[in-house]
Amino acid sequence: MILVALAAPALASIDPACQDIADGAPPAWYVDDQHQQDFLLNYFALVTTLSPLHAPVPAEPGHGSIGLELSIIPPLSCDRRLVLSRTKTEDTNTAPLVPRPRALFAFPKLGPVVVYAGAAYVPPITVFGTRNVIASGEVGAAIPLESGPEFGLRYHYTLMKTIAEIATPFEEGAPPAADFYSGSTFGVDGMFGWKLGKVTPYVSGGFTDASTFFYIGDDGVVSNNLSPYAGFVGSLGAQAQLGRLDLAGELYTAPGYLYTGRVRASFLF
Repeated sequence: MILVALAAPALASIDPACQDIADGAPPAWYVDDQHQQDFLLNYFALVTTLSPLHAPVPAEPGHGSIGLELSIIPPLSCDRRLVLSRTKTEDTNTAPLVPRPRALFAFPKLGPVVVYAGAAYVPPITVFGTRNVIASGEVGAAIPLESGPEFGLRYHYTLMKTIAEIATPFEEGAPPAADFYSGSTFGVDGMFGWKLGKVTPYVSGGFTDASTFFYIGDDGVVSNNLSPYAGFVGSLGAQAQLGRLDLAGELYTAPGYLYTGRVRASFLF
C-alpha cells in the first residue's frame, strides 16, 4: 500500500515520461545518490506521521470520536525519482492515499485543562504484494477559554513497517526476495485554535524526528539513511462538529519533504 511505491523494474530503466529529464542536467539541489536515497527513506516515514487533524481541544470532555483519516501522498517529480546516477526511475507514485482508522477520547476536565489521547492503526493486510503495518498514537493537553481561544500541547508517534520485494533484483530472472523497511516518527507540537461556534480553525507547529531502516533481501545489504529528518512540522486546519459528525481538514508540511492535505470524518460518542 505505502512502499509498493518504491518498487522498481528488474533492470535499471527509466520511465519514458522521465527520459528527457534524465538526459538533461541535474537540478541545482541534486547532490548524489545517497541524498536521493535518504530523501525517499525520509519521505515514506514522514508521509505516515500522525499530524493533529483536530483542534487543540478535540472533543467535549468525557467524549471521543472514531472514524477514518485520509492523507494524500503527493506524487514525486521525475528528478526525485531518478537513482543510480540518474539511470533508473523508482515507481514512487503508485499509492495516492494513506487510509487510516483513527480514534480519540477527551477525559473529564482537570480544573481548566482538557487531557486527551488518541490512536490510529493500519492492520497488516497485503495489498499489491506488500504487507504494511502502521501504528500511531498521541497524548495532549489543552486549555480552552470562554472567549474562544484554545491553547494546547501534544506528543505523537508513529511506527510503520513494510515487508515486500521493494528493491527488485538487479539481475533479470533472479528469484524475488522479501525486503524489510521500517520508519518511525515522534514529535511535539504546540497548538492554537479559536472556537467559532461549531467550527474551530487551528494552527500547530513543532519538532518531529524520523528514523528509518531498510534491509535489502537480495544481497543482505542494509541501506543506511545518513540524513534522517529532524526538524519543523506544521499544520493549518479546521475542525467542525455537526451533531454526532466530526469533520476535520488540514494542510500539513515537513518543509523540504512533504506538503500535503489530510481529511478526517468521525462519529462522536
